[in-house]
Amino acid sequence: MICFPNAKINLGLNIIEKRSDGFHNIQTLFYPINWHDALEAIENKLYRKGADKISLAISGIKLGSAKSNLVTKAYRLLDENYNLPPVKAHLLKSIPAGAGLGGGSSDAAFFINLLNDKFNLQISHEEKLKYAAKLGSDCAFFIENKPVFAAERGNVFSKSKLNLSNYKIVVVHPAIHSNTAGAYKGVIPAKPEYNLQEVIDGEIKDWKEKLGNNFEKNIFFRYPDLENIKSKFYDCGALYASMSGSGSAVFGIFEKEIELSEFNFPAEYLTWKG
Repeated sequence: MICFPNAKINLGLNIIEKRSDGFHNIQTLFYPINWHDALEAIENKLYRKGADKISLAISGIKLGSAKSNLVTKAYRLLDENYNLPPVKAHLLKSIPAGAGLGGGSSDAAFFINLLNDKFNLQISHEEKLKYAAKLGSDCAFFIENKPVFAAERGNVFSKSKLNLSNYKIVVVHPAIHSNTAGAYKGVIPAKPEYNLQEVIDGEIKDWKEKLGNNFEKNIFFRYPDLENIKSKFYDCGALYASMSGSGSAVFGIFEKEIELSEFNFPAEYLTWKG
């Protein structure tokens, strides 16, 4: 069985306050985009007792150890309660890590769905959300996988009617890995000047002035190339441009089709256009 985990972008990201558990309360809108990984799993008929029940091979973009990958962790989490059959999995990685696009979280959430379907576990939607939330703050979003306003740790959702299907989105990742924990160290939590939901429900033309990402100031200081990408998007006519999450991917939203050659980005930058 095969699935295609997709990425997301953040529209606005307000860091409201630090919580007593060490995490932060945030406000953002998660919006799914069609930049995909590929994830396949088959039952391991050659499994030998005593071996690891989950065998994960990773190709495409290089990642760390398969044993620490969220796909492996998702399998082990479900195995605790469902005693799953041994599985061989293959992850073809296309969504860059450390980019603020949620690729690892998406892989984990999609694997929960895949295992549920493949082995007929009959896990309810609410239980899948709970399992996903144990793996990471934004994992549960990919169980929903539709535009939602996210609050608290990014795992409390309310519906959004936002539809950007008539617009063109370009995402650029300049081979910079942004560590989320490190990004939070440079941010001072504060109440936002504008209500994020009201801004997003309003006109896109107002987003540039009213919709911000609290990570940008410090991340742009450390990596000026990211600010240059954002500026380039606006120079090329973007209605709105922003860094996604804690970076380092930057996206632009355009009213009409635009050729990637217009940006003149270096060849080594990973770019997605939808």
